[in-house]
Amino acid sequence: MEFLEIPLFDDDIYKMLFRFVINISFLTIIIRLLYYRYSRRQDYLFTFYMIGIIVFFLCFTLKKYELDLGMALGLFAIFGILRYRTNPIQIKEMTYLFVVIGVSVINSLANKKMSYIEIIAGNVIIVTAIIIIERVWLLRQETSRKIIYEKIENIKPENYELLKTDLEQRTGLSINKITIGNINFFQETATITIYYYKKKNAKV
Repeated sequence: MEFLEIPLFDDDIYKMLFRFVINISFLTIIIRLLYYRYSRRQDYLFTFYMIGIIVFFLCFTLKKYELDLGMALGLFAIFGILRYRTNPIQIKEMTYLFVVIGVSVINSLANKKMSYIEIIAGNVIIVTAIIIIERVWLLRQETSRKIIYEKIENIKPENYELLKTDLEQRTGLSINKITIGNINFFQETATITIYYYKKKNAKV
C-alpha cells in the first residue's frame, strides 16, 4: 500500500530501530559515561548527541540509494571541517566529535556482509580504546601554572629545595619542576612557573 508513491510501511523499520538502539547505547557510553566523566563539560553533550543521531538517520536513509564508501568519506570530510563561529572547538572535543560521527556511520551503513556481532564488536573496541587512553595513558597529566613570587632570595639555584618546599606548602601541590621567568628587582618579585600532575576531575 502506497501513499503519494511512498509505501506506508517497510520491513526496514525493524532494522533501523534495532540499529538505532545499538547506536544510541554506545553513544551514551562514549558521551555521557566517558567524555563527560573526564571533562565535566555539559556544553558539548547536546551537540554530540544530536550530531550522532542526525548522522545515523542521514546515513541510514541515504543507504536506500546504494551510496557506498564515498558517501561515508564525504560525511567525514564535511563534519571533520565543521567549525562553530562562536568558540573554536578544542582538539579533544573535535576528536570525540569524530568518534561520534564514526560510530554512527558504522552502525548505520553496515551491510549484509557484516553481522551484528561484528558491528557490536567494533563499537566495543572503540569504547575500550577510549577507556584505555583516558584512564591509563592520560592518568597523569602534567599541568603548569604561573605564580608571582615575592621571596626573591629563594630563586637562587642553591635555594631550589627551599623554593619548592615553600611553594608546595602554599599551593598544596606536589611540584615536579620549577622554572624562573621574569625577575623584577625593583618590586622584589619573580614570575615562576610550576609544573605538577593534575588529578582527574581536579579543579586546580
